[in-house]
Amino acid sequence: MSHKQGDHICPPWVGVLSLLNPLRNVLYTPKSVLRPYVKEGMTVIEPGPGMGFFTLDAARMVGPNGKVIALDIQESMLRALRRRAERAGLASRLELKAVEPNDLGIRGKKAADFFLAFAMVHEVSDPLRFFEQACESLKTGGKLLLAEPRGHVSEESFERQLGLAVAAGFKVQSRPAIRWSWAALLEKSARETRALGKTGGAKRSGARGNASQKRS
Repeated sequence: MSHKQGDHICPPWVGVLSLLNPLRNVLYTPKSVLRPYVKEGMTVIEPGPGMGFFTLDAARMVGPNGKVIALDIQESMLRALRRRAERAGLASRLELKAVEPNDLGIRGKKAADFFLAFAMVHEVSDPLRFFEQACESLKTGGKLLLAEPRGHVSEESFERQLGLAVAAGFKVQSRPAIRWSWAALLEKSARETRALGKTGGAKRSGARGNASQKRS
């Protein structure tokens, strides 16, 4: 059963029962999801990292010259993630930031190579603003992997998310296959299609593009 956009935020205890559940590795492993996109020396942004199911492997993959920026509105999640990173010897590769709802706190930096939005956009109350800020955080040509769980998020809702991502300045590059997930690889367009105003609103400035690309 699908749910209403932004009506739920994952509580910390779910990180233990779900986000680190070993059965999740039966569906996919962090390395299998990230390997095509994350390379040594990259800067990766991951909002809503939870207990670090993807974060720690991303930190290993970017190496000592790379960085993973993990953003969460729940400081308790970040504290737990920091402890896990310290035990794994990866804390120096992580930048952990507590942020406000609907504000990633990274607008205008244009420093990231890859942005991971895995099973979390459905928790965002303003997904257009989310995609606008994600687009601004990426270098031109930077990639965003968007994935949402099937059964929890409907295909129609996922396609609406893609439409908003395209309006924010992304183009759909491919539809990677991730088990039990709707997924799309997005690329920051060289030509910006939207520009943020002073209040964080957006002004349309070009074609919205087409979110309907063939699946791969």
